[in-house]
Amino acid sequence: MKKLTGIVMWGVAALSSAEGISFTFDAGSHPRSQSLARFQAPATWKGEHHVTAGEGKPTGLLQVDETGHAVLQLVGVGKGEVLHFTATPGSARAGTSSLNWKQDGDLLHAQLRLGETTQTIFSYQMAAGPVPEGVAEVYRHGAHLHPVYSPAGKLLTNNHPADHLWHRGIWMSWTKTEFEGRAPDFWNMGKPATKGATEGPLLAEIRFDSLQRTWAGSVQAGFTSQHRFIDRTSGTEKDVLAETWEVTVSSFSGENAIHILDLVSTQRCAGSSPLKLPKYHYGGLGVRGNALWAEPDAVKMLTSEGHDRKTGDSTRARWVTLGGEVAGSDACMVILIHPDNFRAPQPLRLNPNNPQLSIAPSQLGDWSIEPGQEYVSKYRFILADKAATAEWINPLWKDYAHPAKVVVK
Repeated sequence: MKKLTGIVMWGVAALSSAEGISFTFDAGSHPRSQSLARFQAPATWKGEHHVTAGEGKPTGLLQVDETGHAVLQLVGVGKGEVLHFTATPGSARAGTSSLNWKQDGDLLHAQLRLGETTQTIFSYQMAAGPVPEGVAEVYRHGAHLHPVYSPAGKLLTNNHPADHLWHRGIWMSWTKTEFEGRAPDFWNMGKPATKGATEGPLLAEIRFDSLQRTWAGSVQAGFTSQHRFIDRTSGTEKDVLAETWEVTVSSFSGENAIHILDLVSTQRCAGSSPLKLPKYHYGGLGVRGNALWAEPDAVKMLTSEGHDRKTGDSTRARWVTLGGEVAGSDACMVILIHPDNFRAPQPLRLNPNNPQLSIAPSQLGDWSIEPGQEYVSKYRFILADKAATAEWINPLWKDYAHPAKVVVK
């Protein structure tokens, strides 16, 4: 593992001067019930600011980094509203929340502080982590997110499930591939090649390479990192893909509390050879749900097209959900699929035997990642303590897919 470089961790940034902050927020044709708007602001706006559109109108929290990258958090903006925001002078509000990182060895924890309470939202397993007692070392793996929690602290993901020891929370990998005449499988890492065996050789691997940077604040925290896709089928290691992850996390509190986790994966060929991806029914984004949902009737899946687990497999969707009961009440994870993604609305693999799904563009036919090109995948995870319904999910997808327009004055 490379030395971790460029790590920056800090608490809530101090409020900068409120003078000179002025911008308009155009909701457009969609209501913005819980909205995150990103835009480029003047560098003089750096820090955190409370912004208001006037008496009786929505207020928001604005976070701006040293480069002018701004994130605005708003609730309750109606369809067609155009609001003019200015900064409110003064100190941070009482009870200000903050999103921070805590590193514990090869785990990076995303943490939310609300008053005196600190909660872990998810953890990023960087280098390969330990395996449960009795599980072969070949199943040690990293470069994934687990555990992932709802706002009430309910576990939403699983790692090393007994039926598929290579499943790992939230991850990105490819199953059926062709690379320089070989066929490395980056999904089923360590899967037995013969019936009855408990493990197989590690012929392909996704390996954490480096943590590039982190940032934190009241609106959003994030990190960028590097992964390597390594082919070992020839007997020696050869890099196939270099992958960058950018992961950000935000949180909305209150009656409709949700956590928002954004994942952007950018994959590039590591050398002059393409990675060919033949038609296959799974591979791409993988998500494994809580072990409590292992029985087919315990897990609940819903797609944007109204399909459930039984009818949604091999269909295309703008979003898909995975959830069930935890501690006697509903919890769910919603995966919003960005319309810019390759072959969007993207095809789904909804596993009929366990709480696992894949967003699998290879279902629609052969394709490849070519040298000199970038393959970019964007997904937003909504973590919630309620049953998934189109009524509350659709506005969130529209805010993600068709963001509001922000114009700096």
